[in-house]
Amino acid sequence: MEAVNSNRDEMPQALRINDKAPGFTARSTAGEISLLAYRERWLLFFSHPADFTSVCTSEFIALAQAQEKFAKLNCNLLGLSVDSLYSHVAWLRDIERSFGVKVRFPVIEDSAMVIARAYGMLDSSSQNSGTVRATYVIDPEGMIRAIVWYPMNVGRSVDELLRLVEALQTSDRECALTPEGWRPGQALVEPAASSMDDAEQVAEGQTWYYRERLA
Repeated sequence: MEAVNSNRDEMPQALRINDKAPGFTARSTAGEISLLAYRERWLLFFSHPADFTSVCTSEFIALAQAQEKFAKLNCNLLGLSVDSLYSHVAWLRDIERSFGVKVRFPVIEDSAMVIARAYGMLDSSSQNSGTVRATYVIDPEGMIRAIVWYPMNVGRSVDELLRLVEALQTSDRECALTPEGWRPGQALVEPAASSMDDAEQVAEGQTWYYRERLA
């Protein structure tokens, strides 16, 4: 396994939105995988604390069931934990046997925690990833567009992650903003006027700092 741009002798800085996603090549349940292979597509890259755990199982079932919805958004799914590849395979097979849900997206083995540390999920003193439930939305140019963290005892909302990806894509395409709770088909909002000249161009009856428009 190799993580690009990581240095084990230095504590990695936490990644921020609009940072370049650290590259890596690693073993996964779908064979060797490189982050570079996902260029030109969106990617939902997420870590989970451990295989064979209740909350993680519920998340994987929901993500597997929503995979086609993500695919329609040109978005791939990629999981990661410190468990071994053999543990991943055994767990995914047991999910299929026990719940009738086949997990088709790859899950990366990160036993040495190299990728987790490169992404700032863990600091250099961490001995395990027991508290990690991190999600990164990476755009087709390899830039991190959103970061979502949950504690170990609270499962993520797959519906919200779908909404997040579509909101990012819509905002890019329409050069507009998505307001609170935005859903596809609902109104977008224009960026607020940033100068007196721009404010004077606002139509009568509109608020210069909140102007809705349809996509």
